[in-house]
Amino acid sequence: MISLIGNIIWIIFGGIFIFTEYIFTGIVLCLTIIGIPFGIQLFKLGMLSLFPFGKEIKTKENYSGALSILLNITWILLGGIWISITHILFAAFFAITIIGIPFALQHFKLAALALTPFGKEIK
Repeated sequence: MISLIGNIIWIIFGGIFIFTEYIFTGIVLCLTIIGIPFGIQLFKLGMLSLFPFGKEIKTKENYSGALSILLNITWILLGGIWISITHILFAAFFAITIIGIPFALQHFKLAALALTPFGKEIK
C-alpha cells in the first residue's frame, strides 16, 4: 500500500515527465540499428522511473560479463554519466526535506541503474 501511494505521488510530481523523456529517447535510439541496445536500456530506465517504489535492481546471473562491461563503458561515455548525475542532483534536492527523502532514495536507485544498466534487471 505504501509503495502504491509513493508511486502515485511520484507520478504526479514529475515521474511522468522522466518516463516520457526516457521512452521518447529510447524510441529515437531504436530507429538506428546501432542504438537498439541503448534504446532498450532506456525503456528499462523508463519503466523504473514510472513506478520506482517497491522495485529492486538485481544483477543478472547468466549475463555475459565481457559484453556487459563493454556496453556499460560505451553507455557511460555516450551519456550515462550525465543521466546519473542528473538523478543525483535531483536526489540532493529532494533530500533537503524529510518528506523528500523517499524520493531522493528512488533517484539514487535510478542513478545507479542509469550509470551501468547492462547486465541488470528490475524485480
